This record gives sequence, C-alpha cells and structure tokens, in this order.
Amino acid sequence: MKKYLLAAGALCALGTNVALAHIMLETQEAPVGSTYKAVLRVPHGCEGKATTAVRVQIPEGVIAVKPMPKPGWTLQIKKGKYEKSYQLYGETLTTGVKEVDWSGGNLPDEFYDEFVFRASLAADLPAGQMLYFPVVQECGDATDRWIEIPAPGQDEDALESPAPGIKLLPKK
Repeated sequence: MKKYLLAAGALCALGTNVALAHIMLETQEAPVGSTYKAVLRVPHGCEGKATTAVRVQIPEGVIAVKPMPKPGWTLQIKKGKYEKSYQLYGETLTTGVKEVDWSGGNLPDEFYDEFVFRASLAADLPAGQMLYFPVVQECGDATDRWIEIPAPGQDEDALESPAPGIKLLPKK
C-alpha cells in the first residue's frame, strides 16, 4: 500500500510541474462587470534561452486595458476597433487595446517574472465560461506560442501550448 501512495504522490508532483510549465494568470477567475488585474507569470524561457518579449492578445469584452511598464522593457500597445460598443462609467467605448507587448528585456531561463495589466471585464461576458488570453513568448530566435484554446468539451490539460485563461464568474 505504501508503494502505491508513493507512486501516486510522484505522479501528482509530475503533473504539477507540467501544469506550471506554461504561462499562466495568477488569478484564474473574476466576475463579469468588474476590474481585473491580470498577472501573467512567465516561469521559464524558450528551449533554455532567455525571454526577450511577451505579447498578449486581449480578447473581446476585455476593455479599458492599462498595462504596467517594466523597467528594462519597452512597452507598446496595439489598439483596434471592438466588435461592438461597451459602456464604462457613462462613456461609450468602440476602440481599445487589442494587444500588449513587452519587448527588449532579458529574463534568463532560470528565473521567472510577471507581466501585469489591468482591465475591465464587460458586464455582458458569459459568466460560467472561460476567457482566454493568447500569449507569444519570444526568446531570441526561439518562440513559444501559448495560444491553444480548448474546443468545447476538450480538456484544457490535453493541450500542449494552452493559452492562459480565467473563469468568468457572475456579476457581484
């Protein structure tokens, strides 16, 4: 019996390491109609090389995005038109940030870091569903694309390069 418990414990530890091997969001759930602080955790480089750029795609319904600058990194935002208009604090928003790019930095493979932005989650986002933020991680000539979104009914753990996501909770 003891051998089985040790084997099960080892498998759990291995599973945990696999789950932590990709870029994740620190807070993995948030209510719709709220402000969300997205903290992207970058746990390693690409194929042993240092991370030099992190680009995150902002999904529809995530509005009023404000990224946090990082010393030693160049911060750029790409704006575009929303698929529909959103109301925020009495203002109608039709365009906004569609991508946030941190580049020109140097995050060695043996260290981890966090890349942060805050945003509002539109009140009409579907509570109970997942919302994904595809991320591209560049490491010189190597690139990791954390962009896979599970198909309906597909287990997220089955994906090789899953996009970080949050579960949308009902509005408070």
